[in-house]
Amino acid sequence: MKTESSHNATSYTITCRMNHEAAALERLCQVVRIRGFRIAKMAVETADGALDIALTIQGSRPVAMLQSQLEKLHTVAEVKLAAPVVAAASRIA
Repeated sequence: MKTESSHNATSYTITCRMNHEAAALERLCQVVRIRGFRIAKMAVETADGALDIALTIQGSRPVAMLQSQLEKLHTVAEVKLAAPVVAAASRIA
């Protein structure tokens, strides 16, 4: 039986506003993956030619580095980070 590697990871919520361009969402997901985080949940809405994205990510690396890298994407207008939450390690069998 495999145990999830993310059970000790911290969970973060990031909200992001991006210009709606071809492959913008793919670039965002690629940066999240390359920086060592896993997307647990994603919600995307389109408004006024922009993408409003809410991400719940998990990882043990410094999230400030991810935030900095996301802000460098030319399509990103804004990145906001909510307070981290440590994931629960116990599960009911």
